[in-house]
Amino acid sequence: MYRGVRVAVVMPAFHEARHIERALAGVPAFVDRIVVVDDASRDETAARAEAFPDARVEVVRHPHNRGVGAAIATGYGVAFGEGERAAADVAVVMAGDAQMDPADLPRLLDPVVEGRAEYAKGDRLRWPGARARMPASRWLGNQVLSALTRWATGLPVNDSQCGYTALTREAAARLDLRALWPRYGYPNDLLAALARVGARVCDVPVRPVYADETSGVGWIDALVVVPALLVRASVLRGRPALEERSEPVAERPA
Repeated sequence: MYRGVRVAVVMPAFHEARHIERALAGVPAFVDRIVVVDDASRDETAARAEAFPDARVEVVRHPHNRGVGAAIATGYGVAFGEGERAAADVAVVMAGDAQMDPADLPRLLDPVVEGRAEYAKGDRLRWPGARARMPASRWLGNQVLSALTRWATGLPVNDSQCGYTALTREAAARLDLRALWPRYGYPNDLLAALARVGARVCDVPVRPVYADETSGVGWIDALVVVPALLVRASVLRGRPALEERSEPVAERPA
């Protein structure tokens, strides 16, 4: 538990045999459950996760590849109530490629534990020295997509593409997770859905981590799929009235 709150980590993984054990080893001891969702990997991702010596780990396998968004939605379903273990109060997404710094997890959890937000998401762009740490193409792409996401959703998010997030069980219950975009573009579609139900969203600075992992985001995803999702979000935005606007959390990295 973290400050009296049950925390689950949802770890989507596709062809992450090289990184999955490092990602699992980094999950802090206060996390209650670790739900690895293997999205039909053809390597040893699932086998290595199942063999990892940590009783908190449970592995769910998709029989065919459905996309990172679908894997996260599956993980939320398990974390928030499916199975025999106690349901989590908060589910955190930490990718199977070990790109999320576990040291940032308490900072990400604090706004939702304290009731200041229902969805906290990492903001790599405000981390000191982030521009030097991030590949130029990712930096520029994130800036553009984040600006489009702010326009489409009305949420003051600074790094829309960061997948390091914390979602409360109550906010998840107000969403139709199965209806969300299943592949790349999922973070933007989820932000749009959160805006439509009036969920409180905040950014939290987190350290950018890049090593030898390969991005699965192609130009079609960045230039066609995500913009199309955001145009749809802007159209839908006015239908269900927003209950309240989110406010950014003014936090700086330690």
